[in-house]
Amino acid sequence: MALRKLNPTTPGQRFKMISAFDDITCTTPEKSLLVPIKKSGGRNNQGKMTMRYLGGGHKRKYRLIDFKRDRDGMKATVKTVEYDPNRSARIALVVYEDGQKRYIIAPNGIQVGQIIETGKGVAPELGNTLFLAEIPLGTIVHNIELRPGQGAVVARGAGAYAQVVSREGKYAIIKMPSGEIRKILVTCKATIGSVSNSDHQLERSGKAGRSRWLGRRPRVRGVVMNPVDHPMGGGEGRSSGGHPRSRKGLLAKGFKTRSKKKHSNKYIIESRKK
Repeated sequence: MALRKLNPTTPGQRFKMISAFDDITCTTPEKSLLVPIKKSGGRNNQGKMTMRYLGGGHKRKYRLIDFKRDRDGMKATVKTVEYDPNRSARIALVVYEDGQKRYIIAPNGIQVGQIIETGKGVAPELGNTLFLAEIPLGTIVHNIELRPGQGAVVARGAGAYAQVVSREGKYAIIKMPSGEIRKILVTCKATIGSVSNSDHQLERSGKAGRSRWLGRRPRVRGVVMNPVDHPMGGGEGRSSGGHPRSRKGLLAKGFKTRSKKKHSNKYIIESRKK
């Protein structure tokens, strides 16, 4: 998972840093696990733009990822490690003993030919999925469920990981990627290890065109708009625009938008904002 820095033969190449893709073992995806993606361009069913700065981008197909890891007691062999255009992490194709194929989020350090398992009594080794009740304290984990059987929703992006800190009764205390410390039921599953492609955060696109390839259109700052379009717009010359806020008037810096009555507040032991 190294990075390539290109020679500055053009202005777009000067600061460009991209993945070397040295961890990829296969360039052709598994056809049975592909489904089409229909792009909206940020428009709703009436053709009106409801999300700004979206549109264009390269045509993709979605890779069906197994976030539930529900085939308990069945061993699987890692066949390939592949690039996924829909996420920052790498994905791995695994084949179970009965021949069924599935994609999983590839953990950092996973190798082709490696055997992975899921369920109760499984060894806490890289790529294995266990219940939080059985994972040793201090272990680095990813792909964590918040509700039993829901499927992984936490720590799925490139380089992400959480840590099992302790256990209290029916809850495990988890230190989240954001630094937040919260309770999660011990009957939820998590996968051992951190997510692959940890160098993703060091990549530099080098030019605006690479953002267009990803389906991102140029983003307009609020201070350069007119007063009718944004609370920070208007003014003579290059004015700062007052206190930073969103287009709808919500304060942007330091103003808490999380509800005080949110149901999950009771599970948070220590906020990410200490």
